[in-house]
Amino acid sequence: MWRFSGLHCWRQSRTQVLSVAKDSFSTAARGAPHHDFSQTALSCVNRHLLQGSRRPGNGLRSLRSTAPSQHGEYEMQDAKSPDEVVRVVFIARDGSRHEINGKVGDNLLYLAHRYQKENAALALEGSCEASLACSTCHVVVSQQFYDLLPEPKEEEDDMLDLAACLTSTSRLGCQIVLEKNLDGIEVTLPAYSRNYYVDGHVPEPH
Repeated sequence: MWRFSGLHCWRQSRTQVLSVAKDSFSTAARGAPHHDFSQTALSCVNRHLLQGSRRPGNGLRSLRSTAPSQHGEYEMQDAKSPDEVVRVVFIARDGSRHEINGKVGDNLLYLAHRYQKENAALALEGSCEASLACSTCHVVVSQQFYDLLPEPKEEEDDMLDLAACLTSTSRLGCQIVLEKNLDGIEVTLPAYSRNYYVDGHVPEPH
């Protein structure tokens, strides 16, 4: 992925949307000579952005929201059977290893939140609540298991570009959902990260 591709896409999209908005404004303004230009233009831009499903050749990225997050409620539940258990090994910033039991369907970020109160070495911030708006849950996945993960979304790649200690097997913890084939997955917490909280704060599940 090319660096700054997100900025390039935004500039291209903005130019095209404003061009469409200008045409729409010309139509909307007919018969309304006293209509405020800024409000009409804003309305046009908003409408075309919200309608902006990707059409062939227009270069616009569609607006989409992240699927509703359960914010860790699911991860607070134990596996209902041994077949659902997925073992996860966290390698903390001091190099120590910590194995915990998750289950199929657990989000790695929220699973860490479940156990970090009793083990601060597992602390992952996740300040954007898994909405792909930060890189504070950055982890490094062992190569064996990295290759088993689905390809990251473009939004995840954009956030990883901002992460400290980036590696070729870096992923956001909030985008890793446990499957049975990930049993034994090893993830390393980077030596440091961009922390959105004050120093010393340990995020807690809620």
